[in-house]
Formats: sequence, structure tokens, C-alpha cells
Amino acid sequence: MEPREQIYTRYDHLKEFCQLTWDDASFLKLENAFEFAQNVLGETRFSHDEVILSHSLEVASIIAMEIGLEPDSVITGLLHNVMYAGLKEKVTQDEIGKKFGTHISSILEGMAKINALGTDTIDLHSENYRKLMLALAGDVRVILVKIADRLQVMRNLEVYNEANQQKLANETQYLYAPLAHRLGLYNINSEMQDICLKIQKPDEYYYVVNRLKETERERANFVAEFVKPIEKKLQQRGLKFSMKARTKSISSINTKMRKKNVSFDEVMDLFAIRVILDSEPENEKADCWTAYSFVTEEYQTNPNRLRDWITIPKSNGYESLHTTVMGPHKKWVEIQIRTKRMDEVAEKGLAAHWKYKGGKESSFDSWLAGIRDILENPGLNAVDFIDHFNTDIYSDEIFVFTPKGDLKKMPSGATVLDFAYEIHSRIGDTCVGGRINGKKVTLKHKLKNGDQIAIDTSNNQKPKLDWLDFVVTSKARNRVKTSLNEDRNRQANDGREMLLRKFKNWKLDLNDDAIRKILKHFGFKLAVDFYYEVAVGKIDTLEVKSLFVEKEEEEDTTKKTLEELLPTGEAKNLSYDGGEDFLIIDNNLKNVNYKLAKCCNPVFGDRIFGFVTINEGIKIHRDNCPNAPQMKERFPYRIIKTVWKDNTSNSSFLTSLHISGTDEVGIVSEITHIIAKDIGTQMRSINITSDKGNFEGILQVSVYNLDHLEFLIHKLKKVKGVISVSRGEK
Repeated sequence: MEPREQIYTRYDHLKEFCQLTWDDASFLKLENAFEFAQNVLGETRFSHDEVILSHSLEVASIIAMEIGLEPDSVITGLLHNVMYAGLKEKVTQDEIGKKFGTHISSILEGMAKINALGTDTIDLHSENYRKLMLALAGDVRVILVKIADRLQVMRNLEVYNEANQQKLANETQYLYAPLAHRLGLYNINSEMQDICLKIQKPDEYYYVVNRLKETERERANFVAEFVKPIEKKLQQRGLKFSMKARTKSISSINTKMRKKNVSFDEVMDLFAIRVILDSEPENEKADCWTAYSFVTEEYQTNPNRLRDWITIPKSNGYESLHTTVMGPHKKWVEIQIRTKRMDEVAEKGLAAHWKYKGGKESSFDSWLAGIRDILENPGLNAVDFIDHFNTDIYSDEIFVFTPKGDLKKMPSGATVLDFAYEIHSRIGDTCVGGRINGKKVTLKHKLKNGDQIAIDTSNNQKPKLDWLDFVVTSKARNRVKTSLNEDRNRQANDGREMLLRKFKNWKLDLNDDAIRKILKHFGFKLAVDFYYEVAVGKIDTLEVKSLFVEKEEEEDTTKKTLEELLPTGEAKNLSYDGGEDFLIIDNNLKNVNYKLAKCCNPVFGDRIFGFVTINEGIKIHRDNCPNAPQMKERFPYRIIKTVWKDNTSNSSFLTSLHISGTDEVGIVSEITHIIAKDIGTQMRSINITSDKGNFEGILQVSVYNLDHLEFLIHKLKKVKGVISVSRGEK
């Protein structure tokens, strides 16, 4: 068939469908839109050789027949390419507004924004995805038209080259299929996932397809046998109903096989049997529970598999009763019981809500508001948002209560802290735990259906980085990140004030040129990151000073500082030119202003050197200290050769040991026994963690000297189960 004939045939099918329910004015608007699109697009083709008008008609048909939207959305689908960049004469926004109304032009504007972004990758242009989401959240119809557009593309993937097929499949799986699922468009979601699997993992896809074909007759016979007694009971009760069996999608069967590591034959719920009741609105719930009672009278039910989405529907409006029963031949079967209205909502999602609620969007407003909150947070990374958007969509929901009995919907896996942030960001920031059904629980406690939760707060509490490890809602994650950034910025301001004071004392000017020089030297892009490192002590201000002060002047400052720290005459005898003079020290810290460095914990007997600091005296480091190369390279004039004085006292030195091995019974008590009894040394702290039969630990102990330490290590290595003992840096 010629492209022109195909177009007219498709258009006739669309008109036949729309004539059934549309009024005359809407139908006339459709005809005007088709004529307009035909004049603008003609037989122009996309770069992949598809006729643009044919694509637009297919999208409009999906919007009308499969999603079931109102006339304006269908007409938008028909017109969504009239502003395509590849056209010789593009239509303007104003022209669309004048011919078809501002409502249609605003939806098309949202579409145009998305298309202009070039959304063919997820990993690149993360800021574009923030803009994409803002455009999507502007009007729900933009989302729906874009989903229809993507479904048409996926159904015609054969016109694209292999690289583009993979790109489109990845993007659809990551963004558009989850969107369809969240909107309740389960059929479209399943079809998209199936096509993605076909492109990404063809072997797995065709294996499931072939097994379904092989078992088709067997399934049909089983269904006929299963439904017979239920049909009889429902008819006797006088209920109007229809029943159908629905096989799981190929991708969901494959996912279940992979996740549960089972074969095709072991997949329990390969298909579901749906009972659809023709009920009056006031009788819907009663009829569904009546049908449920007949099913469970006939077949043994699994009480753990009952899902009641009639009493409390899902947030996307889904209503149904699900249960799993033991059918003929000892096979488990999933039963879904719902009314015609519920079935239409399940099939067409949000669009059916508009139909039953007089075209109102109230059922979806709260979700959209949440999306806007997330997107309008300037501190949020767009890729993070996409990740959490994706997981939020697919997660199951639980229902919990405030102390006053207000119902809150939360994603499965939500914690007490997530609930606190759901109530208010301030309550989340200061949350220290809670009480579930009167019992005290921690921040990390996971909520269960029906929990009644009271939150405990403290004014001394503030968000911590590890909170991000266990909160699951986007709202909680975003608020924690924002609070942490605020805290970091406060510390950065402190760091800046500290540096300003130092520069003033040094009689230097901290101007823009100085900051640029500092950032380049330390490898920072942002000044705030540098100031933060100064505030927390990771950057020595003297190193900053050395960028602006001549080496000779810095050496003079070091000598002056050393003369203040050491007894008169002792400093003068020290050379800074690599000579043979040494600073001789013992462990008596009373008379001389020096300290043993905590970064390497030197012990009597270690090879050591001294490092002159301005505010903390002389620091004694081990020669193999991890910081030694950097100090010696950057500040050679602050290094002093140092040796230990013969140690005849019983002075002790604090050091760390890293110990690991297999988690034998009683191994910790044996380690502590050796330290406390056999050696007679003092243990300051012990921290042991165990995982999958192995353990790792850090011990802080006091020893007399290097020989004492080596003897202790030798004894610990002989403990059964200990694999390695090494000296730690801290």
C-alpha cells in the first residue's frame, strides 16, 4: 500500500473511533487539524525515512484508542510535529494558538521543549533532564502525549539503525516505561518493557516467547477447567460478569526467572484470571467481596497473597482485589476481582479517572506537586532525581498513621526518618527516633503496614551524611542533602574568616588574584570547597602562606618559632642545611614544646624527624609517616633531624594495630587476654567488625618501645584464626 493510502486508511479508523463519543464541534476540530497537518507536513520524512504524517496519526490513534484521552490531547498528538525543525516552513506557536486554542498550543509547547533537548541519552546533559522533567510536570497531558509518541517509536524500531535502537531502548526502559507505570498505563508499560528486552537481550526474549507458544494449549485447557465452577456460582447469585485469562508480559516472566533464579516451568503466577463485574457504583465493593467469597469457597486461598486495593486504592487510582488460590492439579493461580469501571481505570490509568471524575485532575495533583517540589530544589542533581524518580515509581506502597490517626502513604522500605520528613522538613532534621505503636524505635526502623508512628525530636539533632544510606523517599534525601550543604557552607564561611585573619596578620591581601592562585595550586574549582578544607584542618594555612612569601622569609619565621619553643642555646646549635646536628628528645613532654604526631604515632625506637608548626609546637613523625614525603618536599626548611634519647624510664607510647582473620569462637577474648595479661601492656580501645565469617579490627595500645611493639605483634599472629597483624597509621 502506498504511504498516502496508508495515511487515509489510518485516518478513517481514527475518525470512526472518535465519532462514537465526540461531539460535533470536537470532530470538526479533528478534521481541521488533519487538513492543517497534511498541508504543513505533506509527505515529508524523518531522517530515518519514516513519513512524519503517518507517525503523527499513529500517535493520535494511541492517545484516543489506547489511553482514552479527551479530544484536545488527540488533536495535539496529530499536530505534534507541525513545528518539526526539519520542515522548510515551520508553523509558529501563535499560529497554532489562533487556529486550535491556547490549550493545545501550550501542550505542544511542552512537547517542543522536550524534543529540543535531544533526549537520546540518559548519562549525558544531566541538566537537560531537569528541564525535561520541569516540562513534563507542567501539564499531565504533555507526559501522556510523549508516552504515546515513544510507544509509536518503539513499535517501529525496525526503521532505525542498531545503535539508535539500543539508545531508544535504554532511554525507554529508564524513563518512559516507569512513567507509564506510574500513570497506571500498565499495558503500555508492559509493551515497552517487552520491546526493550527484545532489543537488549534477544536470546532471553525469544526463549520466553517460544515457551509461551509451546504451553499455550495446556494453559487454555487449565483455564477452562478452573473457571467452570466459579462461573456457575456467580451465575447462581445473579451477578453480571465476564472472565478472562491474562498471561504475564514476556519481560515480567523473564525478570521473575532471573530474580528468583527459577526456570520457566517454576514461575508460579505465569498468568492471572480476571473476574470483571458489571456493578452499579453503590454495589461495587460488596459485589467484589461476594465474588471473592465464591472463589475462596471453591479453591484454597493463600492468605499471605491477598492484596486489597479496593478499600485503599493505589496512589495512581488502581482498584482491585488480588488473591492467589490453589487450582486444579495443585497449581497456584492469581485471581483479580474488579468492576468494569475499575478495569478501565487499570487499563487506561489516569485518563479513565478524568472520564469518571468529570475531567478533573485532582487524583494526580498531589503527585505532580511532589515532582515540582523535587525539581524546583536548586541543590538537587538531576541524575539523582531520575534515579529516585525511577525507584519511587516502581516501589510498592505501605499505609501508616500519625498519632492522630491520619493516613499516610509511604513507599515500601520507608523508615521512621522518611516518615518524619513526610510530616515536615524541620521534624525530619531534628528527628532522633520514634515510637511505633507505643514502642521506642530508631531512625532506621523500617515501617510496616498499619503502623502508628510518633516522632521524637531534639533541638541538638541535625542531619548527618550517613542518613543518606537508609532514607528511601526523594523528599527525605533531598532535604538531607540540602541541610548538609547548608552546614558545609557555614563551615566554609568560618574557613574564609579564619584565612582573612591570617592574611591580615601576615600583612597580605586576600584578593581575587590571590584566591585564583590558591585554587589553582590546590586543584579546587570552587572557593567554597577550599574554605571548607581550611575550616576542618585538611589544609595547613602555612602552606597557603608559602605561595605568597619568599622562602627566606618563611625560614626566618621557622627559626624564630623554634627559638621560642626550645631552651635558650639549643635552637641555635641546630643547622637547617642538612648537617649532622640533631634534636634529641625523650618522652618527657613537660619541658620542651613538642608532641607525637597522631597521623603515625611514633614509638621509642622508630626512626623519626621533627616538623616545626606555628601553633602546635614541634610535631614528631615517623620517617615512614604517610605525610612525610609531602612535608619534606613542600617545607624542607621546617624539617629537623631528630633522635630519641636513651629511654630508661617506663614511659609508654600510644600506637594502632590493624588485625584481621577468620571469625573463630572466642577470638576477641583471646586477643584482649594476650594484650592485658601476657604482655602487661595497656589497651586504650578496640573496634572489631565481622562479616561473612571474617573479621577486621583496629586496636589502640600503649607500648614501651619498638621491641615491645614487635613482640606484641608476634604474639598476636600466633592466635588461631588471626591472618594478619600490621601497624596502623592511626
